Amino acid sequence: MRDSEFEFIRTLVYENSRISLSPEKRELVVTRLGKRMRATQSPTIGAYCALLRDPQSGDELAHLIDAISTNHTFFFRESPHFDFVRSTIVPEMLSRRVAERWPRLYAWSAACSSGEEPYSLAMVLQETIPEATNWRWHIECTDISHRILATARNAIYHRDVVTKLSPATIKAHFQRGIGPEDGNYRIKPALRAGLSFQQKNLLEGEPPFREPFHLIFCRNVMIYFDRATQAELVQKLSERLIPGGYLLVGHSESLTGIKHSLQQVRPAIYRRPPNS
Repeated sequence: MRDSEFEFIRTLVYENSRISLSPEKRELVVTRLGKRMRATQSPTIGAYCALLRDPQSGDELAHLIDAISTNHTFFFRESPHFDFVRSTIVPEMLSRRVAERWPRLYAWSAACSSGEEPYSLAMVLQETIPEATNWRWHIECTDISHRILATARNAIYHRDVVTKLSPATIKAHFQRGIGPEDGNYRIKPALRAGLSFQQKNLLEGEPPFREPFHLIFCRNVMIYFDRATQAELVQKLSERLIPGGYLLVGHSESLTGIKHSLQQVRPAIYRRPPNS
């Protein structure tokens, strides 16, 4: 890849997604471009760049952003977060719900990828909130990638992924495929009903949600952004939390060096001050 080609791709991606591609990401970019070059039958990176410059290129820019932003994920990734939801966040919110007249618990998976994160959270909420309380929950799920959102909505996962979970979890939350779907598992309808999916660039406009959130998962997203963009994102997310609400970021991420109003509770777990 020529320097000029990398700079063109880097600038195009940043202007349309705010993803910052440092020189260290050059090999990653080449690998991800290879998939799009094959799909568009572009023989060289130069030819692919020319396609992106063509006003008639259609949705190829969106496909490029999809390819660059795809993130590895799996059920209950960074499991201490889910343990904290179970042991701390849900009990706290249950104790506050009557006095504060909350009709339900609202959560946001801000970069939901192929769905493993929000479905994992849904399993925890369903198992932790007692049915006798008659308190419901809802998870808003967003991602910049149209393609990966389609996978999340379908909620179908191969057995190689699902069978890493406990037999009890599989039995409680998955349907086993038969016939042409043998080898696949689908999240049960009762769990899927508590999630909504929509495409969203986190840095573009205001989130289309009316209710503030009790907790927001925005994990392994800020690693793609420069410091100024990270600060902007944290501010946007903080404003969407209820007083006392929680923001969970990736374990490889930190808000150190970013101006914000949140209180650190544990590594990668932050809280909006209760009286703010």
